[in-house]
Amino acid sequence: MASDVPYRVPGGSFAYDVFTFDELSDGYVALHFVGMLYCFVALALVCDDYFVPALEDAAKALRISHDVAGATLMAAGGSAPELATAIIGTLGRRPGVAVGTIVGSAVFNVLAVIGACAVLTPGTLKLTPWPMVRDAIFYLISLGALVGAFVDRRVMWYEALSMFTVYV
Repeated sequence: MASDVPYRVPGGSFAYDVFTFDELSDGYVALHFVGMLYCFVALALVCDDYFVPALEDAAKALRISHDVAGATLMAAGGSAPELATAIIGTLGRRPGVAVGTIVGSAVFNVLAVIGACAVLTPGTLKLTPWPMVRDAIFYLISLGALVGAFVDRRVMWYEALSMFTVYV
């Protein structure tokens, strides 16, 4: 590979990198991690300064408790990027991106987020099995509806409406 040509991930689905393959091999890939760290810190600051206060104001205006606001409004705000990615993937004729984003996000939330909460909780975490059983049942119902809609490799309007109804 020529040293002055920007690196491109094989497959052609991604944009060219700003670095060449040689530069990445020489350690410039660390700059990608610095950029990711910067984005994570910026996201944390934006959430602390804007998202949480907006959530508190919305809870006060809607006259709901902070627990309910955290479970509903915060979940909607946290899922907005996945929804935007799914819409863009669908409109861009890349349905695999849309499905992968939604299903992958759900699996990550169930496994990594809940696991991290259990690991980072000081002391012993006492849980009842009901929340996990409830979530697993509804997750299986949702995946069953998704598989049922994709059997013929087309999603009709009534299938989309039924999945949306299950969601609501």
